[in-house]
Amino acid sequence: MKTNEIKLTYTPADEPYLGRKLLFHFDEMISCCFERSEIVSKLSHKLELTENQKMASQLIPQSLNLSVSIRELVRQGYLFGAHVLKRSFIERVTILLYLHTFPKKITLWTDGWEYRKAPSFAKMLDEIKQEGKFESEVKGYQITKDLNSLVHGKPDSALWGMIEMENGKLGNAPSKMLNSPRLCDELCADILPWLVVVVSMMCTYFPEIDS
Repeated sequence: MKTNEIKLTYTPADEPYLGRKLLFHFDEMISCCFERSEIVSKLSHKLELTENQKMASQLIPQSLNLSVSIRELVRQGYLFGAHVLKRSFIERVTILLYLHTFPKKITLWTDGWEYRKAPSFAKMLDEIKQEGKFESEVKGYQITKDLNSLVHGKPDSALWGMIEMENGKLGNAPSKMLNSPRLCDELCADILPWLVVVVSMMCTYFPEIDS
């Protein structure tokens, strides 16, 4: 697509990656999350919340907010920015899972989740895995390495912002990326499992959701 053909704003009817299978499942999971979130929101105003539930009442909405932010960036063709937000989204979901796995560590949260006191993103993943929540042999730092590169602008972050230019050479995209279906699919594949975790965390922290 030539530059002069790029629209300023895309809608759900004409977005560039409309019809991608993984993107369709992304939309389905977002709908599922928000249906559950509505129930959780009502419950959170009725119940006398534990400290763990107070934490979940903050991080669940933040996680959903980030997921729809990522989705809208995809709709508008800003795939690089969408990939950058992955870490913020996945880390929040990991905290939910971590404090469910180790509920007594909620004091780290109530004390401010301070640097060097709270576990790192990679350490949380490793400790959760040690409890049998993950079956993967991949170490936490291997999972967070690419996410950190994207956030901190390391050299290897260029992989998520490359486009083929009209002269056939590769360049770094300064704006919309409308012809990168692989990057769109990769993003959706990365996000989808964590959206499933968000739903499970809603049900775990608020078991009354199904009553």
